[in-house]
Amino acid sequence: MKNSKERILLAASKLFLNGGISALSVRAIARESNLSTIGIYSHFNGKQGILDALYIEGFTRFKNAVDVPINSDNPKESILAATQGYIETAINYRGHYLLIFGESVAHYLPSDEAKKSSVAAFLQTTKIIETLLPKDATFEQKRNTTLQIWSIVHGYIGLMHHAIAEEVDSAHWKGLILDTVSLHVDALIKLHQSV
Repeated sequence: MKNSKERILLAASKLFLNGGISALSVRAIARESNLSTIGIYSHFNGKQGILDALYIEGFTRFKNAVDVPINSDNPKESILAATQGYIETAINYRGHYLLIFGESVAHYLPSDEAKKSSVAAFLQTTKIIETLLPKDATFEQKRNTTLQIWSIVHGYIGLMHHAIAEEVDSAHWKGLILDTVSLHVDALIKLHQSV
């Protein structure tokens, strides 16, 4: 059986996914997790603490999903493996995805600790993607290349989570994402080989 903290976060994620921030109250989370409100406050400092925990958990999941072995002989292979991990995480943890990458949540500002988790995930992603670039690439070049690829994946995931996307099965969406990232990576490889 899951421990209380896991049950609380699972319940909060489910409530957030189904009803957004307005569905997240300590009472609703207590009811969904089958715990008392006192139990919730003993693990988290109210709603802010729960949102921070979900935010950290979400970015930690994404950081772990893109933490793949780096193949410096074939960086495209590593990037596609990281992309696959990202897609699976976005599908399996949709509530977390919507919290950390969806629309801004009114009255919620991530704590400094939560913000650090987002930076760690971005740096892990950059570590994989920078293998496409020359060794002397600047941080700005690494960041921009990471943002290009991340934007492609994020755009498709956003469409995949849209209501109209139900007419296309998730395997097709995964294929579209991987094909588009592959094309972009090929273009970047070609660009840097010609320089």
